[in-house]
Amino acid sequence: MLRALAVDDERPSLEELLYLLNADPRIGSAEGAGDATQALRRINRALESGPDGPEAIDVVFLDIQMPGLDGLDLARLLTGFAQPPLVVFVTAHEDFAVQAFDLKAVDYVLKPVRKERLAEAVRRAAERRDTAPRIPVHEPDPDHIPVELGGVTRFVSVDDITHVEAQGDYARLHTDKGSHLVRIPLSTLEERWRSRGFVRIHRRHLVALRHVGELRLDAGTVSVLVGSEELQVSRRHARELRDLLMRRT
Repeated sequence: MLRALAVDDERPSLEELLYLLNADPRIGSAEGAGDATQALRRINRALESGPDGPEAIDVVFLDIQMPGLDGLDLARLLTGFAQPPLVVFVTAHEDFAVQAFDLKAVDYVLKPVRKERLAEAVRRAAERRDTAPRIPVHEPDPDHIPVELGGVTRFVSVDDITHVEAQGDYARLHTDKGSHLVRIPLSTLEERWRSRGFVRIHRRHLVALRHVGELRLDAGTVSVLVGSEELQVSRRHARELRDLLMRRT
């Protein structure tokens, strides 16, 4: 059973495509997205979940001409992932077929979508999914975190991270040698690294207690010195932080 994501900025076309997909017995679930940016956020959750996870997506049925990030742009982004979902383009335009198949698309379906033609695309996607080699999925190393730098994956030791700064859906990991941006929410790292001595001191910051050099009190404000950086501590976290530092001492 395929898990599908349909992407189209025109609501009637999206609803029709979802109706046809849900009527196909080879489709286990079908979700919709109104633009490529929304679809990319959903696909990122699927990739983090893994190919057998509850958020997984097997195939994306993708319109091409959409405002902002278009379908071809999204497909190019997906080629950079180790295990991206399959792509079937569903479009009213014949002109992009060569580019679509250069991006390893499973199929290229023209609108208006016919039930029989879509069924053939689903068959091809199911066949490609079932015959594709599976890449082993390994448990993450709890002592290191992978970061991308210039197309190279490096593994940063968690013990070297002094503090973490929230930047939207991303987090910036700070070490004595520099910083690295990862697509992991700060709340996820807080939960994952709590047992390793990381503590929330502000809505934007986690700090590693082992790297806290000073706790400063000045006119009712609290801050900590981590390496050469002074970070503000919010009032709601100040008492807990002080107690933890005293216990460590």
